Amino acid sequence: MKKLYYYKAMFTTRPCAAGCGNPAIFDSALCASHSVDPKEEARRVKKYIMGQKAVKDLNAQGLHFYRTDFSGREFYGCNFNGAIFSKCYFSNVYMRLVFFEFSQFTSCIFSKGDFRYVSFAGTELHDCSFEGSELIDINYGGAVIENSVFNDNNLYNSRFIEAWIKRVSFINCNLKRTNFIRSLQEEISFKSSNTIDSNFKMEGTG
Repeated sequence: MKKLYYYKAMFTTRPCAAGCGNPAIFDSALCASHSVDPKEEARRVKKYIMGQKAVKDLNAQGLHFYRTDFSGREFYGCNFNGAIFSKCYFSNVYMRLVFFEFSQFTSCIFSKGDFRYVSFAGTELHDCSFEGSELIDINYGGAVIENSVFNDNNLYNSRFIEAWIKRVSFINCNLKRTNFIRSLQEEISFKSSNTIDSNFKMEGTG
């Protein structure tokens, strides 16, 4: 996916009118916690996304998306922190500066995408697939990743610091400068990946 420009803006941070300090949902005065009908807010935001090829500066923090197909779209400077995604598709998407921190993903697909400067810090990922994607400079710090697949990916300079990684495969991946320091790993496969170029321990330790 070749792009002719680099997006520098960030999502807007208009505060919730209830005074809680959280950002208001896109095109609303309130955050998800103070919305009268968060499900309706999610449907409204979903409808907006479905009508766009490129989604920019969108705040959907704390919303719940179920069986939503985000495939083939571009996302720039968007905030999905604390959101919940169930059986959603992100195939062939292009993302720059998108935040999913402390979100939850269950049975979601992120295949054949182009992701850069995306944060999944503190996020829970269960039964998800990131196969065949560019995952460059991605932050999975402190995430819980279970029963998931990262095969055939370019994970250059991505970070799994202090993540809990259980029953996950990283088969045939580029792991150059990928950081796994202090991560907890159980039943992991790195078959055919260049683990010699990644970092599993802090400098100076044995």
